[in-house]
Amino acid sequence: MTADRLLLDLDDAQRPLIEALIKRALEFKRGVADASVRLKGKIVVGMFFEASTRTATSFAQATHKLGGTWHDFHPESSSLGKGETLEDTMRTIQAIGADALVVRHSESGFPHALARHFSAAILNAGDGWHAHPTQGLLDAMTLVEEFGTLDGRRLVISGDIRHSRVARSSARAAHLLGAHVTLCAPPLLLPPTSPGWGFAELSTDLDACLPRADAVMLLRIQKERADGAELPPAEDLMEGYGIDDARVGRMAPQAIIMHPGPVNRGVEISGALMDDPRSRIERQVENGVYVRMAALERCLRAAAAVGAR
Repeated sequence: MTADRLLLDLDDAQRPLIEALIKRALEFKRGVADASVRLKGKIVVGMFFEASTRTATSFAQATHKLGGTWHDFHPESSSLGKGETLEDTMRTIQAIGADALVVRHSESGFPHALARHFSAAILNAGDGWHAHPTQGLLDAMTLVEEFGTLDGRRLVISGDIRHSRVARSSARAAHLLGAHVTLCAPPLLLPPTSPGWGFAELSTDLDACLPRADAVMLLRIQKERADGAELPPAEDLMEGYGIDDARVGRMAPQAIIMHPGPVNRGVEISGALMDDPRSRIERQVENGVYVRMAALERCLRAAAAVGAR
């Protein structure tokens, strides 16, 4: 769901929305004269029920750059632990004047549930296996910066696809912009056959995919969301689906390496390649701030327009 005040996933998104958000993010990156007052007086609450470094920090930085105020909500020390219902917690947060929630939770669909109890803006910072829309947008932005247009470009996503919310959102965003997307993993880590993945090609052979790829995005094993019996040994993942010097040699000259983080060095990618000229991993982190500025601006503006009616 991506509509007006909500950015919950990219499942129903269309190309114009993705293009508009990336265009605005690029404007913020180049410098917008009045950026520091775009969210003046607005309060954004970060509700992170799962650990986060890149996403939480960049959302907070995005809020500050736009002139808003960021507040961390700490679930472990909140009244939820005293038996307060989620609905009453949302009523409290709304009553104190929060204009937006940024939510991460291990349960797929959790931000959608919050939307029933909170009338202002909500942005999904990752829910279970389901979606991570701003990650998908920042990955698409990074590809657009690199190639200009994604029409006809080839993106390979390799690793633990099945348990990855990033794979779903990043593949969807790239596909909407015209890229051909291949999901590469051992059979157990490929996504289940479903209409939600119908736009992507599936493969179990990374070496066969590399020569035609314009970008290879690597994923870590999602140990926190998988039964250990489903997961291959780390050394097997590196051998079959990670990037090392030998595999870089099979990539096309223009091809780049991406990773949403956190990186397990020596598993998805050899440590030396983190700083390779082909790596865009740090640029992805940088672009996360600007994409989240664009997303916050859009959702809060839409929420304010609804409130003014």
